[in-house]
Amino acid sequence: MTGPGVERPVSGIAGGGILAAGEGSRLRKDGFRVAKPLVPVGGVPLVEQAIENFLAARVSPLTILFNDSEDDCVRFVASRFASARIDVAVRTTASTLESFREISQRLPEGRILIATVDAWCAREEFLRFALEAASLPPEETVVGVTSSRDDERPLRVRREGSEQRVVEIGGETGDAVTAGIFLFSAHARRVEAPPDLPRLRDFLRWLVQSGERVRAVALRGVIDIDRGIDVRLAEALVGARAVEAAR
Repeated sequence: MTGPGVERPVSGIAGGGILAAGEGSRLRKDGFRVAKPLVPVGGVPLVEQAIENFLAARVSPLTILFNDSEDDCVRFVASRFASARIDVAVRTTASTLESFREISQRLPEGRILIATVDAWCAREEFLRFALEAASLPPEETVVGVTSSRDDERPLRVRREGSEQRVVEIGGETGDAVTAGIFLFSAHARRVEAPPDLPRLRDFLRWLVQSGERVRAVALRGVIDIDRGIDVRLAEALVGARAVEAAR
């Protein structure tokens, strides 16, 4: 494990999961010839950065879901993190919601910290989210948000009040967008949602509409890695942080 971490496991988080089963078609169009989880940012593959964030937060157990075509990703994790407590699942799912449910079923009861592999997040921001989200009432689901995100299909969030209550997800307008990092309450994991919800984003929208208590935590230094330009933006951020740390 590299970089700063917390002194002890974050209290109140039963486990973690990384959604890494996406195809990464837009990155391939931009010239990247490896599976999306292995796309490097500053020389570090996305899945390595995500795992290191969870290890730094001492969230365990950790489950990662790859699709059936990502044998190279499975081998990379087994080699790079041989001593870590990581459950690697391999399954091609129909949607991000199916992937989330698969991971949720493999983790213990309680609140779980979930991140998408393409949500590149600076270590200190991930740790701050984990600690702040875990300190909130356990019946709340917590959504990491950012003020702006250069995305073709941003998932907009509307918040109210100083407590950052989320009153709408997925509308046409909002004052933030999701950052791809979430803490799901035990209730949100087991609630009976409509069976025809196609994606995780639709499930999040439904949670708010159904009355689930959802709160937002604002994050900086999170970039959605879907295109080559996103990789360059993240690498520029890595460079800027390195310069600042050296001062």
